[in-house]
Amino acid sequence: LGPVLREYIVSEAMAGLGIPTTRALAMVATGEVVQRERAEPGAILTRVAAGHVRVGTFEYFARRGKTDAVRTLADYVIQRHYPEAAGAVNPYRALLDEVIHRQADLVARWMLVGFIHGVMNTDNMSIAGETIDYGPCAFMDSYHPATVYSSIDHGGRYAYDQQPRVGHWNLARFAETLLPLVGETQEEAIDAARTALDAYPARFEASYHTGLRRKLGLVEERDGDLGLAADLLERMAEQQADFTLTFRRLSDVASTHPAADAEVRALFADPLGFDTWARKWRERLAVEGRDETVRRREMRAVNAAFIPRNHRVQQAIDAATDAQDLQPLDDLLAVVTRPYEDHPDLAEYARPPEPHEVVRQTFCGT
Repeated sequence: LGPVLREYIVSEAMAGLGIPTTRALAMVATGEVVQRERAEPGAILTRVAAGHVRVGTFEYFARRGKTDAVRTLADYVIQRHYPEAAGAVNPYRALLDEVIHRQADLVARWMLVGFIHGVMNTDNMSIAGETIDYGPCAFMDSYHPATVYSSIDHGGRYAYDQQPRVGHWNLARFAETLLPLVGETQEEAIDAARTALDAYPARFEASYHTGLRRKLGLVEERDGDLGLAADLLERMAEQQADFTLTFRRLSDVASTHPAADAEVRALFADPLGFDTWARKWRERLAVEGRDETVRRREMRAVNAAFIPRNHRVQQAIDAATDAQDLQPLDDLLAVVTRPYEDHPDLAEYARPPEPHEVVRQTFCGT
């Protein structure tokens, strides 16, 4: 039941954040006992999605040399998910391009909300470009690029800052399965696949950098913007600032006047680190000369107040599994499914964990 509850909560939170995701239609207790680290109550999750085909589905047939089956699967995916590719000179190359673009955008959006998938193997990557298979996933509290929560990720392969690289690696495996379809000769096919894959980094960076500007309240693209964002993230990592609340509180102090900075400064171990950066940020905001009310509204629309924090998810799981109490689950779902609203009655759910509440590892268990 615990892992089922985790997927239900986090996938609904992703939908609330506006990020492409599979959805949890229902969770049902089975009444059976499942043996994991200890005896656990059994449950079944019913997941709905645009489609359930993954990179691993293509690998299954390609590894067995079943090119006709790969073609049949690719034709199905084009018809269902990428009908615009059907009219291309080479529909399979067009399919590869579209999957690469969609995955680059998806991983960028994960990064912008501090999400860590935790187990990004090829069988956990949806061809439809939706977030799928919420196992040991988590959202960061304090920002650090090397953050890992998954109990099975001992080497940090799927750490927060490794997700763009792993996404690229997974797409290379997808491209390999399509080699017999994207070129008449092996050399032509490899060149086509490499060209398609080479577009991934630029696509990811464009999506990620655009998102960072929006999170900082910047509309115009100017030299130095990315350095400004990188400087903030570096200071957040050094000062153990909360990822979600830092950007949310920036939304409320995005004016040329620092008088209201107390709440965001309090997130930094040394508030002077924020002050130095904030002066440069406000100088950059002043260049655009935009209405502060409009800027605040737009920033609050991309900087969530609520995420399914690990300690809150664990509290909901413990209450449901140990006491059959679903109220913590209901309260958590109320805020994470509408994460850009304030929810004053449930404001405590925006609070980072106290030291004794910190969850350092998450588990799959499905």
